[in-house]
Amino acid sequence: MRRADRLLQIVQFLRGGRLTTAHALADRLEVSERTIYRDIATLQSTGVPIDGEAGVGYLMDEGYELPPLMFSRDEIVALVAGARILKAFGGAAMARGAEEALVKIEAVLPEPERHRARGVPIHAMSWEISDAFRERLDAVEAAVEARRFLDLEYRDREAAPTTRRVRPLGLSFWGKVWTLIAWCDLRADFRMFRVDRIVEMREGEVFPADRDKTLAAFYRAMEAREGCH
Repeated sequence: MRRADRLLQIVQFLRGGRLTTAHALADRLEVSERTIYRDIATLQSTGVPIDGEAGVGYLMDEGYELPPLMFSRDEIVALVAGARILKAFGGAAMARGAEEALVKIEAVLPEPERHRARGVPIHAMSWEISDAFRERLDAVEAAVEARRFLDLEYRDREAAPTTRRVRPLGLSFWGKVWTLIAWCDLRADFRMFRVDRIVEMREGEVFPADRDKTLAAFYRAMEAREGCH
């Protein structure tokens, strides 16, 4: 769970006005009591009316409401446009997540900003992405998240078949084209694979950590190559 989500959960747990111990919060959120102490201090420093102390417990004034989210015009445009692009060109899970995020954001915006979000004049249309491709994209993203090897049956730009075992590191979107950034065992180097050219894909075991075979290392290598030109 992200820290921002955990802070929100703590506020929700304390809103009832009942004394709640750090131990109980830690158990519900599956973190250490030390983490809860730090989170409570952070919330108190931002003005959330939480009373109490370590070893005793915490409570919050009844009736406290989280302030509404406030976004600038540019932030609203960026959020809405980005979500619409993912709905049009992303995986099935990405599209659902983008839709749900828009609904949640709109629900907590003040009325003027809500009206502005609905009226963002930026849309993304796609008639070319199949359900099978969306599912493949979700599967690649899940392998990146889980840090699992992928065995690929792939066709290059000349449609020549090749078999690769890769460490999936990230995805890049190039406007209708998605590419997988990976460490290729066959080439012993970073490579980019177009997701639409993957014929078959099998997920393997979790790959071990290696600081030289990460997404950050890929970008460092790209910067070094650019610097040589």
